[in-house]
Amino acid sequence: MVKDQIIAIFTIMIDIHHKHPLKDLNSFSLDTRASSYAKPENLQALCEVLAYPDHKEMPLLVLGEGSNILFREDFDGLVLQPGMKGIEVVEEKGNELVVKVGASENWDSWVAHAIEKGWYGLENLSLIPGSVGSAPVQNIGAYGVELKDRFEWVEAWDLHEKQLVRLDHKACAFGYRSSIFKGEEKGRYIITHVAFRLNSKPDLQLDYGMVKKEFTKAKGSTPQDLRKVIIAIRSAKLPDPEQYGNAGSFFKNPLVDRTIFSCIRVEYPDVPFYPDAGNQMKIPAAWLIEKSGWKGKRIGNVGTWPSQPLVLVNYDGATGQEIYDFSQKILEDVDRIFGVILEREVNVI
Repeated sequence: MVKDQIIAIFTIMIDIHHKHPLKDLNSFSLDTRASSYAKPENLQALCEVLAYPDHKEMPLLVLGEGSNILFREDFDGLVLQPGMKGIEVVEEKGNELVVKVGASENWDSWVAHAIEKGWYGLENLSLIPGSVGSAPVQNIGAYGVELKDRFEWVEAWDLHEKQLVRLDHKACAFGYRSSIFKGEEKGRYIITHVAFRLNSKPDLQLDYGMVKKEFTKAKGSTPQDLRKVIIAIRSAKLPDPEQYGNAGSFFKNPLVDRTIFSCIRVEYPDVPFYPDAGNQMKIPAAWLIEKSGWKGKRIGNVGTWPSQPLVLVNYDGATGQEIYDFSQKILEDVDRIFGVILEREVNVI
């Protein structure tokens, strides 16, 4: 009887939901459920959720805003959504400052806030969906800037050591759309806060794609102007998740050996590319998908977005399996035509 009472009180304190719908917690709007769901707003609540008896043997999925995930089926485990909020300057020296941000803060709202406060460096990452806590996992990037360029450290709960740890830039092992959180230590850490090293002196990054052209066209001169330009470029290319379920870029831009690139270039002299380290070339996945005949193509409830084939769209009630199967067909065609194997950027569950 005493045990039952303790568990009942425990449940109320940490607000655990069972058979919880995830449709509003993933940007594909897939109608799936989680066996258990909780959103702890501080470290104590997080520890209580993890210590709850029913959760000890359950699979764990840490979820931000669900903007980079594809559920193929219901999740038979605990979905934990860190709810830590807050923005705090923790260090300031000269023009540089370090700002600590809660994992649950919306990414684009944080970028807008930083620019408004005169903290610069994140302008090119405007309008990227998701939460701050998810950003280091993916090492998000856009228009010539990646999160790692402005990253200082993360605070995270270490599930192995059962303690709060701080991981610096080196420890996170950032790569192209990758980090320690997606690689060898996947599932070990729950990020609670992220710190960024920003600058009160603007340093506009314009040398990527059409950014400089659009910035000049808009007669831009400030970080605020650059944010507006980035938002305009993204909005023109990408669908609104509120109207059409999507997870943004579904595939990574592949890195290919120069030998393979040279073969592709013989048949396609206009192939766009970006030199990369290690004798490799980065080819835009969108270009490969379009040349493979998949731009604007639709099968049933799933399709590629007409103006950006890198984006897969849930047009009307698609299942996660339908979206996955559609993506698989794209992978097979790109491999058959170009000999290039695309990698999904989204986390498939």
